[in-house]
Amino acid sequence: MATEKIGLLKKIEKIEGDITTPKGFYAGGLHCGVKRKRLDLGWIYSDVPANAAAVYTTNLFQAAPILVTKESIQVSKSIQGVIVNSGNANACTGEEGYKNALQMRAAFAKKVHVPEEFIAVSSTGVIGEQLPMEKIITGIECIGNKKESSAANFEKAILTTDTVQKRCCVQLDIGGKKVTIAGAAKGSGMIEPNMATMLAFITTDAQVEQEALQTALKTVTDQTFNMITIDGDSSTNDMVLLLANGLAGNDELTEKHPDWYHFLQGLKTVCQTLAMQIASDGEGATKLVEACVTGAASEDDAKKITKAIIGSNLVKTAVFGTDPNWGRIIAAIGYSGAKLSNYDIHIFIGPFQVLQNGSPILFDEEQAKIYLQENDNVQIFVQLQEGNGSAIGWGCDLTYDYVKINASYRT
Repeated sequence: MATEKIGLLKKIEKIEGDITTPKGFYAGGLHCGVKRKRLDLGWIYSDVPANAAAVYTTNLFQAAPILVTKESIQVSKSIQGVIVNSGNANACTGEEGYKNALQMRAAFAKKVHVPEEFIAVSSTGVIGEQLPMEKIITGIECIGNKKESSAANFEKAILTTDTVQKRCCVQLDIGGKKVTIAGAAKGSGMIEPNMATMLAFITTDAQVEQEALQTALKTVTDQTFNMITIDGDSSTNDMVLLLANGLAGNDELTEKHPDWYHFLQGLKTVCQTLAMQIASDGEGATKLVEACVTGAASEDDAKKITKAIIGSNLVKTAVFGTDPNWGRIIAAIGYSGAKLSNYDIHIFIGPFQVLQNGSPILFDEEQAKIYLQENDNVQIFVQLQEGNGSAIGWGCDLTYDYVKINASYRT
């Protein structure tokens, strides 16, 4: 059990758990026929309505399920059930697609006996095709007892080109009560969040005021999910949905609560872990690339540089080719749009310093190449002399398999 210490007394424990570990949550998945063989319909249910927060793709062509979920949260501020399909995004599908998303919401609401405005809807997969609604409705009707739970089946049902399931669970003390936060996610390609083709579903039994919950999710998303990139493409469907049902019995958390920062750190741990799992599972990827920037003029500038490095196709292919080509890193810094008043920059590839005060220095290139060959997590460190801004972000290498996967995605 890994423990992350917060200050001197507070701790966050990563545990073996899933989105059904927080009290009162259930989940499952089945095959309804959107995909040929694999599970393709998943659901989450809470014993009681849960305060809800969400962030959505910034793509102007937001898919019908996002519009319906937005409406649910705007009306009720709470969500008690979530229905998700994979294999078909229900995006760019016009009025019919919107009606189909409403129909999914209505069918699942009827199944779990809650008002429609307490249901969120999500879809992921191919853009521009109408949902096979007869199969989806039949699938919803085949859901068994809503409390017969299998988080593993939910995790499988939301996948598209992912190669692994993604989950994280932590526990922490809030006002003397044990609180659990857990998440499940999918994402492998079209990843350049603000958001991209990724979905994340986070459950907690903490009692959190709804507006504070939205603030927490937005803050943490900017530090985690919005700091990953795989291929620079931003999709139409994606969102992070956070549900807090309050069954842990803690005093309501707000931004004024003495344990507010502790809750934020627990939420960040879950989101950062999921974000890193998404980045490392990039389509065709063999390595996670982590870029850390310090000494920037501002946090915004640090983020710009970080995203430029991990998003550079030249940096990504250099990592795949195990080439310690620091010139590609400095080039990305230069076009990032960040302010640079001096060029006293230090760059490290793993433990190897390759640039000092803006000038190349001798380093053991053969050992640096071995570092790139032998490590699945490649770290790049950039130290500027501009201020106190810092950021960390995650991406992956760019491989032959990425081209193969996306060249034949529909065929």
